[in-house]
Amino acid sequence: MKRLYYLTDNLDSTEAISNDIHQAGITDWNFHVISKDEAGLYRRHIHGANLFHKQDVVCHAEFGALIGVVLAFFATLYAREMEVFGPETSGFMYLVIFGFIAMFGTWIGGLAGLARENQAIAKFHDAIDAGQNLILVDVRRQREQDIKTLMAARHPEARLVQEGSNLVNPLRILWDSAA
Repeated sequence: MKRLYYLTDNLDSTEAISNDIHQAGITDWNFHVISKDEAGLYRRHIHGANLFHKQDVVCHAEFGALIGVVLAFFATLYAREMEVFGPETSGFMYLVIFGFIAMFGTWIGGLAGLARENQAIAKFHDAIDAGQNLILVDVRRQREQDIKTLMAARHPEARLVQEGSNLVNPLRILWDSAA
């Protein structure tokens, strides 16, 4: 799916966009708004973005899982070769070791992601702090042009500021840190 990012200046416009987008068949599952005025979103029944949209929890958890799996492989291999738990240890014990270390990596990665703002959203941080609303619309590629046409015709005040994917790439952490 493709994610379209729109900026609007007020909640009236955001509410009208929400209504039109829902009438076009886009559900709350694929429509999110990030706003400084979260209470206003709630009062107007506009679907606000959740923690997974605002923070990099998923990306960092996936990256932590990748690292955890690699470390778990080597730790399990070491435990097996060195017979850390004795020569009669069952395969299940090694599976538990592997699973625990892999899940621990995922957990640590997720916690690290809680501390970081989503990179796709970070560039709009100042606009959101200034009172603008960032609208995220996830659409299938075949419906993308329909939604863009709807937005241009009915809501010219909303500016399309970015297009991207709603998929999370855990290796983005490496690319972002290299840049």
